[in-house]
This record gives sequence, C-alpha cells and structure tokens, in this order.
Amino acid sequence: MKFLLFTPLLFASCSQRNNHDLQAVHLSLPVRIKGLDPIQANDVYTGIQISYAFESLLEYHYLKRPYTLQPKLAAAMPEVGKDKRTYTFRIKKGVLFHDDPCFPGGNGRELVAEDFVYSWKRLADPKNTASGWFFLDGKVAGLNEWRTSASKSGKADYSATIEGLRAIDSHTFQVKLTKPSAVFLYALATVPTSAVAREAIEKYGDDFGQHPIGTGAYVLKENIPGSKLVWEKNPKFRQELYPSEGAAGDKEAGLLEDAGKRLPLNERIITHINEESLPLWLSFLAGQLDLSAVPKESFQQAIPGGTGLSKELQDKKVRLLDFPQIDLTRVSFNMKDPVVGKNKLLRQALSLAFDTEPMIKTFYNSLAIPAQSPIAPGIAGYDAAYKNPWRQTNLVKAKELLAKAGYPGGKGLAPLDYVSVAGAGSRQVTEYIERQFAAIGVKLNVQSFSWPEYVARIKKSQGQVWSYGWQAFYPDADIFLQLFYGKNISPGSNDMNYVNPKFDALYEKAQSLLEEKERLPLYRQMAALAVEDVPCIFGVHRTDKLLAQPWLRNVKLHNFASDQAKYLRLAR
Repeated sequence: MKFLLFTPLLFASCSQRNNHDLQAVHLSLPVRIKGLDPIQANDVYTGIQISYAFESLLEYHYLKRPYTLQPKLAAAMPEVGKDKRTYTFRIKKGVLFHDDPCFPGGNGRELVAEDFVYSWKRLADPKNTASGWFFLDGKVAGLNEWRTSASKSGKADYSATIEGLRAIDSHTFQVKLTKPSAVFLYALATVPTSAVAREAIEKYGDDFGQHPIGTGAYVLKENIPGSKLVWEKNPKFRQELYPSEGAAGDKEAGLLEDAGKRLPLNERIITHINEESLPLWLSFLAGQLDLSAVPKESFQQAIPGGTGLSKELQDKKVRLLDFPQIDLTRVSFNMKDPVVGKNKLLRQALSLAFDTEPMIKTFYNSLAIPAQSPIAPGIAGYDAAYKNPWRQTNLVKAKELLAKAGYPGGKGLAPLDYVSVAGAGSRQVTEYIERQFAAIGVKLNVQSFSWPEYVARIKKSQGQVWSYGWQAFYPDADIFLQLFYGKNISPGSNDMNYVNPKFDALYEKAQSLLEEKERLPLYRQMAALAVEDVPCIFGVHRTDKLLAQPWLRNVKLHNFASDQAKYLRLAR
C-alpha cells in the first residue's frame, strides 16, 4: 500500500476529536465486507464485524493473560460428563434477539437452547458450504452423518434428531462428542458457532448476510458497501459488565477504571472501509479515526528507529501499542493442480528461491520474523531454534531442483496463475514475489480481484498460487495444523488442498489427547511433514504497532476477542 510521507502540519488537528459525533468509536478496515453471516466468517476482518451482532456460547476474558475462556451466552462453563464427551450448557435467561420484522410484532424473542441446535445444523448443512464448518467437522456425534444424508438427498432435514445435539429444555443445551477433544471448547468461542434465529433465516434467505439479526451488543443501522458500516448500541442488550480483574499491570494502565460498568461503553461503532490506506491514515492524523496502524512509508517518521513515537505524536499524547499477532503468512500452492500440486521438487525450488528477509524490511518495518513451520510464536509447540531446510534461501540449489523438476531455467513451465487482491499494497507484494520467482526463471500470470472475489476464487481452488494470512482463532497449535488436514480442503480452511494420510492420522490422534504435553510430540511430527512436502512457502509471523488516540480508553489488544469494541470508551 502506497502512502505519502506526512509532515508536522498534518499533526495539527490530532490533539482533539475532530468530528461532530462524540458518542461513536471510529475504526477502520482495509477490505470490503461481502456479508455478515456467521457461518461464512472466513477472515478476521469479516469476523470482527459479525461479532458485533452475533454471539457464541463462550468468549475469552478481555483482560486476563494467559487467554482464559469464560461464559458468554452460556450461564456458566459447561458440566462435563465422566466420559469426557458430554457437555451440558445452561443458557442465560432473558437474552433477546434484535428487534426485527422477522419476529411477531417486530419484537426480538428470547434465545433458547433450540437455537443452538438449529444454528449448528445450519453450519453443517452442505448447501451452505459454510467456511466455519471445520470447527465442528467430525466432533459432534451424528452431525457428520446428518450432513452426509443431506448431501445425498439434496435437502437437509432440520427436524431430524441428532445424537450429539439436544435441547434438554428451553435453556439447557447438551452436546455429545464423537470422542474426547482437547480443542472443542475453543470452537465455542468462535464466530461460526454463534446463535442465529430461524425466523431471520427463513425471512431473508440468501440475503440474511445483509440482515445480521443476532443477540449481540450492536445492531446494524447502516451499511454502505465499500464505504462504512454503522453499528448502534443494542437497546435491549442484557446486563454484561466490564471486567473487575485483569492481568498484571492492567490497573496501573487504567484498564480497570470502568470495572463493573455496563457494556457496551459506547453508543455506536462506525467502521470505515478503504482498500487504500492513505485516506484512513490521514483520517487518524486529523483526529477522525480512533485507532490506526502506521503505513510503512511513514513508519520511520512516526516511530523513529522502530521503537518510540516521534516527538510530534508524543506531544499529541498519541499512544503506541505493540501487538504480537499469533499468525502465519504463506504463499500457498494449489495441491489439486496437476503442475504445482504433483511436483514437490518444483515447490521446494520455489521455496528455496524465496528470500523473506528483504520482505520483512520492506513490508513489515522489520517487525516480523521468518516463519519456519506452521506453528506461530505464542503457541505451545513453537520452536524458535528450528530452521526449515526449504526456507534457507539458496538460488543455486533452487535452480538445481527446478532442473530436476523438469524445468531447467524455467523452460517448459508456463506462467503460474497467481491469484491476488487488487490494491496498491497487494500489488507491491505481488511484484516482490514475481521478482523472487523470476530469479530462477519462473514467471507468474497475475490475476487481481476484490477481497470477496479473491476469497471466493481460493475457496473454489481457481488458481495455482496465492498468498494468504491466517490469524489464530484459539491458543493451541491445532489452529495452524488444521490448515493442512485433508478433511479441511477447499472450501474449508485447507486452501492448499494438501492431503497426506500420515499427517491426517497424527492430527486425528492428537485431537483426542486432552493433555497438551501428550499432543506436542504429535504436533512436531505434523509440522515436520508439512515442512517436507512444501504445500506452501512459509512467510512470516507479524507484529503490529498500532496508534491510539488519547481519548480512546480501555484499549488492550487481543488475539481472540473479535468483539472487543464493546469495551472501548471515549473520554469526555
């Protein structure tokens, strides 16, 4: 993304809120949002917006570290049966869906246990091709069989009884798993497992993604595609309170000043969308945005030396926030493709040709670190000392492997179809990748699309190569390793369409081991298989430096709380 260097003049209006709406928190997104259906939340940007309206059974405590699960729509953490497979949830009483014409008289009705039975069936319904299906795939007794039956008949029977999904009474929901699972509860704090109302689905049909009727803290009031989304405080939101305890240092940082106050702490959230970052960055400098990343062209001027803020920003009392993301970027190969998918030597050659270090300096302000395996820092199983043999840049060896692959100097290899996101920033990254591959004689045929179109093409495996980032949904290495699990191939999370029976067997075994120390050896074996087969070129693990305006309170960056906007407050 290309930005102009800013000058001290641009800081002039940064000391006060420079818009008329002092009740709204102004945030931003770099991509267009196609729809707001929870089961289609396949990227972090969309997930954030969806979580304003929809809620799941569990969530992560906003302040505590290490990350800690707590009840959300559940009244308490579940009762777990002696078989370690049966989970019984009590649903909070008095939780109301948003008012909407889909309900009699337009008044949102109370959430009941049956809503989760319906919502999870909908997530499993094959006709919905839900992006979030992998969270429940293979875990709930009878659910996969129900899905298979629906696929064969062409229509899902929502009235059918499923062994693992039961509404025992109006506010008791019971789940029975196929086998004990170490990560099942994590899935219940994700957007795709959120509760939806059957009435809303039946009224709006395929257009439901434009009518996000949930139980969340905000109601969508305006959606101008490609411009902004306006979320207003849900007037019937139940009593939820800002936390009264947190991690070490939170009190000193002022993060407990609002302890015990009713959420949300603001009247509305306005999300501004711009696929080019310059307008958003200038809006932040003008005091019209409350939180912003720093464009790379302006990074050294805003954060000299990559550590502290410039004097100008310090004088305006702007705060600098370090945010080590638990994520992984990668250049993915379509393993279904007869060219790149069938030729491991070709993939290994391309991986050896790819030099990440200049990329880190050019695009990540020297804040990212090279990724050597699927597992990111901050997750048990990450090995900082490990060196991936195919990620140690070596053009001589890369050319040798390319020749062994049947393409000496790239001869005989047609340009590879590379799917990209339209926009200046993505274009620069794409040009960098083109240069890396060209060093050994491999060319790309670049095809650029809007974000929704780009995601759709990847889910349909339309292309040979693409770049993709993955941010962890929960704090376990499983969230990265499931990207390589054979049953998660497109349209699931395994966009590489990588299938290795040995990997899959290890993955399924690890899933049933409840003790982390027992899973870790299997995680390392799976990581080694993914490294050797090179279904992708491992990129980087990123760290962001974000800027917050002085009037924005309760900002604590969180890898797993997508709806953290409800905790934000504007100082008066």
